[in-house]
Amino acid sequence: MALMRATIIKATLRLLSLLPLPITHVIGTVIGYILIIFPNRNYQITQTNIQQCLPELSTSQQQKLVKESLIEMGKSITETGYIWLRPKADTLNLITKVSGQEYLKNAMSESRGTIIAAPHLGAWELIGLYCSEIFPMTILYRPPRLKKLDQLIRTAREKNGAKLVPTNTQGVRSLYKALANNELIGILPDQDPGKNGGTFAPFFKTPTNTMLLLSRLARKNHTPVIFCYTERMPKGKGFHLHFIPANPKVSDKNPQTAATYLNSDIEKCVRKLPQQYQWSYKRFRSRPAGERNIYD
Repeated sequence: MALMRATIIKATLRLLSLLPLPITHVIGTVIGYILIIFPNRNYQITQTNIQQCLPELSTSQQQKLVKESLIEMGKSITETGYIWLRPKADTLNLITKVSGQEYLKNAMSESRGTIIAAPHLGAWELIGLYCSEIFPMTILYRPPRLKKLDQLIRTAREKNGAKLVPTNTQGVRSLYKALANNELIGILPDQDPGKNGGTFAPFFKTPTNTMLLLSRLARKNHTPVIFCYTERMPKGKGFHLHFIPANPKVSDKNPQTAATYLNSDIEKCVRKLPQQYQWSYKRFRSRPAGERNIYD
């Protein structure tokens, strides 16, 4: 069964990679409308997260954002084949505008390495491909549940020279080593780090299990942290890459302070482009002792 699923996914990605980006986004829009019309977990989780995080919006505004988010989610699915499987020149040509690259270059000039914090916002798969074309880069990587896709994903994400390392002790050592060699490292900062890897800090005012690894890495050698997200432009007209310096307090010695500022910076990025955030992820699945499950 797993082999069949992997084969179908690979064939679909290969087919989508042959299509122009505007066409893949049209297909993604259709998938988005299917997710809007028919009951499914993605819709339910997206709606729950938006209600939880953006209570200041009216009910109609929240529903509009839910629909926009699911359409953008559909586009993110269908564009993956193009991003992963096309030659690297084709992939990089998708990026039509870059803002804030001077922050990245200035950070690297300090010779302490740089941490790229990339929330699940927009076409985040492009970030590692773009950055690894400019500087040596190591990326923290969590293998997929469907193991038959692991090699495909590794090959795709490493095609521009990035090195993927696992989310274990060995992988973390590789991150410290990369920073010591004045290289880039890439981390997705808005994932649940599990029971022992984080602390609860506010994210859109909700206590959220927040990673501490990024702050520890930054604190080791006063390494700069740069946030990055890739804005998906309308009508398949490419992507706009944004680099934004993090608040220095993301590396504070106090774990609670560091986590709070990390989430604050993620939230600022999300508020710039809320319709393209991955609201379908159960960001609040871990709860402080005694709190109810938000997704029940």
